[in-house]
Amino acid sequence: MRNIPVVTKNLLVINVLVFIATYVLSGSNIDLNELLGLHFFLASDFHVWQLVSYMFMHGGFTHILMNMFMLWMFGMVVENVWGPRKFLFYYLVCGIGAGLCQELAQYAAYVVEGLAQYDSVRMGGSIVPMSVYLNMMTTVGASGAIYAVLLAFGMLFPEERMFIIPIPIPIKAKWIVMGSVAVELFSAIGTSNDGVAHLAHLGGMLFGFLLIRYWKKHPYSGYGDFGMNRGQQFFDRMKHTWEQRSGHRAGGYDRQSRSGWAGTSQGNTADSDSDWDYNARRKREQEEVDRILDKIRKSGYDSLSKEEKQKLFDSSRK
Repeated sequence: MRNIPVVTKNLLVINVLVFIATYVLSGSNIDLNELLGLHFFLASDFHVWQLVSYMFMHGGFTHILMNMFMLWMFGMVVENVWGPRKFLFYYLVCGIGAGLCQELAQYAAYVVEGLAQYDSVRMGGSIVPMSVYLNMMTTVGASGAIYAVLLAFGMLFPEERMFIIPIPIPIKAKWIVMGSVAVELFSAIGTSNDGVAHLAHLGGMLFGFLLIRYWKKHPYSGYGDFGMNRGQQFFDRMKHTWEQRSGHRAGGYDRQSRSGWAGTSQGNTADSDSDWDYNARRKREQEEVDRILDKIRKSGYDSLSKEEKQKLFDSSRK
């Protein structure tokens, strides 16, 4: 748990504690899923704050196990790239967005089925009052936010290969994301009542996609850039740690003449870097230059900070 970033760790802990509390309190006839789950907005039990609380409720052990595994697997990487503040904002916005999409889907079904004109509905052999039936339309689970985190990972590292059981070959992250979208869309269309909020999953991914697109188009907004450079740095650190622990160091020739931005500090440490580290650093430097040039094209040279001007000057001397 020490290596799990703070927001991901706390989300894991809160979800597990709430799940335990749900089972403990059920013995006292207190149904937390009924109280904190997201009810249909036309139901009498609906409250606005349920758009947040429903993300911490789960319907069973398998439900929470899969969600928490995906949060641990992808969330810790995305948070390490974006930082805790941006990751938490993204997680909550996408979770709320997933809930809104589920509410919209339920309202569409309510209108299409013409339920507004009835006082009751038949369920099996029983007649259920409409007010009771509407309160039965409850959504629980962090899946919408989790699917958004999966989307973020796929957009940050589209070429990363991963193993998905039971497929015996590695698959690129971008194809996993696309496959997840296709499966959820097909399930939403092809199944009418399997107890899974497929449209909430798709809604979380939709809100995540729109948020990421906004950050990419507005890199100087409050949450900074999309994080591609930091994403590369994250995997750079993983590679460097592996090299240190395994004792593998690549390259013995001097690269001091091919140093970084200012030449001095990076030149002094260049000979201790592996080829992999050196190439990764040069790639980041080039991406930074491209970003500065793009800023000049959009806002002019005077919009650059003193540090950006210095970096551009140092790059032109290489």
